[in-house]
Amino acid sequence: MKVAVVHYWLTSMRGGEKMLETLLELFPSADVYTHVYNKKYISPLINKHKVYTSSINRLPFASKLYKMYMPLMPRALLEFDLRDYDIVISSEAGPAKGVIVNPDAFHLCYCHSPMRYIWDLYHEYYKSASIFFRVFMKLLVPSLRVWDITSSNLVDRFVTNSAYTAKRIKRYYNRDAEIVFGPAEIEKYASVPRDVKDYYLVLGQLSENKRVDIAIDACAALGKKLIVAGGGSPGRLRKRAGGADGGVSFVGRVSDEEAARLLSQAKALLFPGIEDMGLVPVEAAAAGCPVIAYRKGGALDTVKENVTGIFFDEQSADSLSAAILRFETIGGAFSNRAAFAGHARNFSKDAFKERMLRVLAERKRG
Repeated sequence: MKVAVVHYWLTSMRGGEKMLETLLELFPSADVYTHVYNKKYISPLINKHKVYTSSINRLPFASKLYKMYMPLMPRALLEFDLRDYDIVISSEAGPAKGVIVNPDAFHLCYCHSPMRYIWDLYHEYYKSASIFFRVFMKLLVPSLRVWDITSSNLVDRFVTNSAYTAKRIKRYYNRDAEIVFGPAEIEKYASVPRDVKDYYLVLGQLSENKRVDIAIDACAALGKKLIVAGGGSPGRLRKRAGGADGGVSFVGRVSDEEAARLLSQAKALLFPGIEDMGLVPVEAAAAGCPVIAYRKGGALDTVKENVTGIFFDEQSADSLSAAILRFETIGGAFSNRAAFAGHARNFSKDAFKERMLRVLAERKRG
């Protein structure tokens, strides 16, 4: 059967692109369609496939300014001729699901997240935007919302990465979505021996929604050492950490091997943000590293309470501080590496492939 995968854009290798890699392992002859393609930053596995781009790819500085062109993407999806494909899998976090497929084809949408900037995080993005972009958002977001809801009707079945995202899909599209946890390369982390050192860890892109500021403030208040690893602009966070008594180290973006080492030696991973799923707590579980997470979002799936970590209930430094102190009284309870490994296997690439094949075999309209 001919398979096409429609991915929103290919400009870096993050969680959505890792999932795309796993889909292409399942379907080695599949073609890929995307709005913007920067081959330089994409893995060899994806690059060996035929990749078709929309006209967005030819716009000025598209590989860097692609989000600026988002209002043009729904129309650009009409350029993709998918009539010859039996199965179309859209990978949605930006405009991807609005493609037109053969009436006899099966359109499965793996929705990483309904577009946050036009739905639940609209006001947050609006608040941080310049005056020019605020005008831009006011004019264009209403029509993008209409398109987003309408295009959901073109999908035969939705799958998604967590109960949290499934709830958002139900609210915005009034569609049910089956949970198929995104694939994590747990083997890279499971093979590293646990050797605990005296520090806590934050790992991941240093964007505002990760709430690294909470972790910095909590560790400063308690005099705990904190390592912050991840790409992004840490300037504001460095300034905030200036007076941290326990010391905060910023190590920048790290390789998978270095991430595995940091997780294997951390007392615990701090996870104070809200994410649709978030693979880092799964990688931590594979490495045997407990997680202290905010009790909301995908962490409710990726962290098994009192087995692979604990939760705090308010998104504040005080609440996280209390959780750290509580963790330090029970830290020895998180020494069962087999329990960590068992939880992590639910998010493995093999588990993802098995569930996706089952969904495709059913071919039921959702």
